[in-house]
Amino acid sequence: MSGLLAWVAGSGVVQGVIMGLTFAFLTTVPVLNAVAKRETTTVNGWRAIRRAGRPDNGPLLRAALQKALPVVNVFEEAAYWTAATDATGTPLHGRHAYRLRFEAGGLPPHHAFWSLTATDPGGYLVSEPTGPSNVSSHGELAASADGAVEILLQSHRPSDAAANWLAVPPGRFALMLRVYLPGAAIVDGDYRVPPIVEV
Repeated sequence: MSGLLAWVAGSGVVQGVIMGLTFAFLTTVPVLNAVAKRETTTVNGWRAIRRAGRPDNGPLLRAALQKALPVVNVFEEAAYWTAATDATGTPLHGRHAYRLRFEAGGLPPHHAFWSLTATDPGGYLVSEPTGPSNVSSHGELAASADGAVEILLQSHRPSDAAANWLAVPPGRFALMLRVYLPGAAIVDGDYRVPPIVEV
């Protein structure tokens, strides 16, 4: 056994294979990230990959999009947006409060439901939320006099008990908006998720 290990340690072929695999791994990740970035559209700070999940994607595109959004449906079945910055491009942080305002009639159109969730910067659910971990079309959202729906994004409970509140973690965070069976305006690309504004 020690002879085999000595041969492996001194073999140029084995060392070449190890170096090749290492180089392949180190170059694959940036290539996949670049391909996914090319396929990502950003509007009002919200990022979406409309081609994710399509069966006609080639192997490279499929691998890149699976790395960015693993196990995701096609956009026509489930539309996903993520945001890690506010309207000014500043990273979202729980020490600030933010507002997401949907004008009257501007909530995400759907044939099933939509859900807004706070996550950590890596996209994982917050482990110990200080309040509601998501806001969705299943809940009773209060509208203002002009019909707009405002969602307050902050780490502590708002003083107004009637506020539409989504609890965010105290540090850096991101948001994910999912719309299942999205309406025609989303599928056609006409719908715009409103910007996240610091209060």
